[in-house]
Amino acid sequence: MSLHALNTIAIRTRQLAKKTLLLSLIAGISLPAIAQTVRDDAAPPETTLDVPEGLTIFGKQDPNVRRATAIVNSEIITGTDIDQRVALILAANDAPVSEEERARLRLQVLRNLIDETLQIQEAAANDITVEEAQVERTYAQVASQNFRRDTTALDKYLDSIGSSSRSLKRQIRGELAWQRLLGRNVTPFINVSEEEVKEVIERLKASKGTEEFRIGEIYLSANSQNRTEVAQNATRIVEQLQQGGSFVAYARQFSEASTAAVGGDLGWLQLGQLPPALAVVARDMQVGQLAGPIEIPGGFSLMYLIDKRQILTANPRDALLGLKQLSIAFAPGTTEGEATRRASEFASATRAIKGCGSADEIAAKLGATVTNNDQVPVRDLPAPLQDTLIALSIGEATQPFGSVKDGVRVLVLCGRDDPQTEGGPSAEQLMANMEEEKVNRRAQIYLRDLRRDAVIEYN
Repeated sequence: MSLHALNTIAIRTRQLAKKTLLLSLIAGISLPAIAQTVRDDAAPPETTLDVPEGLTIFGKQDPNVRRATAIVNSEIITGTDIDQRVALILAANDAPVSEEERARLRLQVLRNLIDETLQIQEAAANDITVEEAQVERTYAQVASQNFRRDTTALDKYLDSIGSSSRSLKRQIRGELAWQRLLGRNVTPFINVSEEEVKEVIERLKASKGTEEFRIGEIYLSANSQNRTEVAQNATRIVEQLQQGGSFVAYARQFSEASTAAVGGDLGWLQLGQLPPALAVVARDMQVGQLAGPIEIPGGFSLMYLIDKRQILTANPRDALLGLKQLSIAFAPGTTEGEATRRASEFASATRAIKGCGSADEIAAKLGATVTNNDQVPVRDLPAPLQDTLIALSIGEATQPFGSVKDGVRVLVLCGRDDPQTEGGPSAEQLMANMEEEKVNRRAQIYLRDLRRDAVIEYN
């Protein structure tokens, strides 16, 4: 669970608005939200409608053809609007995207723009306005935190990728307007009792030492008619992610769960809180691993294991390490065979390291470069190295790692500051988190009602 101590409804509203906005705009920063995975005992979606088995579709309209623009309650969404949002997503994807993938991405972006338009319209109908100065301040914050640029440089970058500052600022305005609307019409009417909080605290204490998993999920709904098509779509998403696509970006655009706004982050969960089909897979996953598509009642899920820990127990990934790195580089033109031979010699020599005190001497003999790193958080290191270093004793070295291009290196563990035992969230922090979950649930219902009442024309 996230740890946000909020003391009043007004403070909670401001914090929720700021946090949700940044979560949805800044890729890679995500906090827990509500798990929307369909339970294994839930009724499949198709049982809620009286649809005959042997049906006939009258007319020649192809349901797979969708037009690119729309008018939402008289407000136009143009093809340019869609193109500029798609460009933002493609810029965050390291791998090339096929034309088929791009077409599906455009459809999802159109759905997102329709929702955004409905949210802005509903805010305006409730006399809620977002000041231009607030939009500019948030734009500057996004430029600094996510793009590491000032606003002028970000303007130029967005133009260079086929997007625009106008598109990003409209997204910011929509997020701010929606959160202010929730702050007025939803948040003040949400209440969590002390009894509910005490019940959660008791469950935490009873579960001390039990493993928790922080999972990212992309959920795609399916029924008996479109199951094959959705499964193929899920497989294509997995392939894109394996080629370097951003899980957060894909979750925001494709996931049909409410957690899409926070990059699919389900937060910290115990296996018992997941449907059995997902729990079986999650139990054996390693941090950083992607799994799926996994068929569950109502659709398919893709899972990404962000982290795992033991409840109310110190997390070894919160330890701070003192490391000494020995590295050798390969000259341009070095062949794979020669690099392998030198790496093997390097491995043999570094196995003789007896603590950090002898590392400098061995590095000198090998002609290796030595770099000292103090106070390195374990969780900031690549996932494979995390598990290796957690298992090392002081003075031991890792196996060599690297490539022909980047050279080969080893890490020697010189010191470790282990984390303190986790005391768990306070009652105030738990209450804030539970209130936030209820706000998120109510927000999804609110948006569903707006969609149902909207007049939407596709051009």
